[in-house]
Amino acid sequence: MPELPEVEVTRLSFADRIAGARIVAMRMGKPLRCPLFGASGPSPHSLVDRIVLGVRRRGKYLLLDMSQGLLLIHLGMSGRLVFSGLVLPPPGAHDHFDLQTTQGTLRLHDPRRFGAVVYAESEDAPIAQKLLGQLGVEPFGPAFTTTYFHQHLRTRKSPIKQVLLSGKPVVGVGNIYASEALFHAALRPQTLASRIGRVRADKLHAAIVLVLTRALDLGGSTLRDFANAHGEDGHFQLQAAVYGRAGLPCHVCQAPIQVLRQGQRSTFYCTNCQRP
Repeated sequence: MPELPEVEVTRLSFADRIAGARIVAMRMGKPLRCPLFGASGPSPHSLVDRIVLGVRRRGKYLLLDMSQGLLLIHLGMSGRLVFSGLVLPPPGAHDHFDLQTTQGTLRLHDPRRFGAVVYAESEDAPIAQKLLGQLGVEPFGPAFTTTYFHQHLRTRKSPIKQVLLSGKPVVGVGNIYASEALFHAALRPQTLASRIGRVRADKLHAAIVLVLTRALDLGGSTLRDFANAHGEDGHFQLQAAVYGRAGLPCHVCQAPIQVLRQGQRSTFYCTNCQRP
């Protein structure tokens, strides 16, 4: 699944090119997990002639701000966006959304159809709040302080890996980056969040920012089919310390990397370097 770095890399790869464009046409393919318009909403044709003001990100959602309303786009499990100023080939079976503008066409390719393109009149509209209202703070925002992070962890009695995946204390620390951050913080993924003291919470806070920043610099992670809107792969996975390295020697202590299942997700860690 594309995580925060992949979504932000995608945003950066087309945001400047689509800003200021006028919408010319829109095409919808097979239904995605959320309908574009509710029963009482406007018709898709009503988006024609609206201006794309810019593209923001909130968690794993891209917010396409228009002169009236906005589109919330989620890449789901296997989705990716393509933006081209050239004429794109005819849509294939897995191309479910085309937004044609005066500056190019934005296309959502999603083989598993877990992605979403949702229209909202504003960010305060019920449908937008349903998707965004429960998200934690942004990892690069001013609200993600060490004090806030530690106070939140003290209230959670679940394993720290599960708390990070919940997105409640901070958004964007998905499965890949949770395993990596916990390794850099020397924390065992099974450790209960409420047992983590201030010193170790501060170390994990720094590790989260470090890992996500490094992933952004490397264009995200391409494990299967992720690519940015230019079609370029990410390379973070080539430098992962633990993720996807079960049985291979730890880069620090040479002990074999272990894997366990937590909440139906694979967690990778080093029993020597990471402590309960």
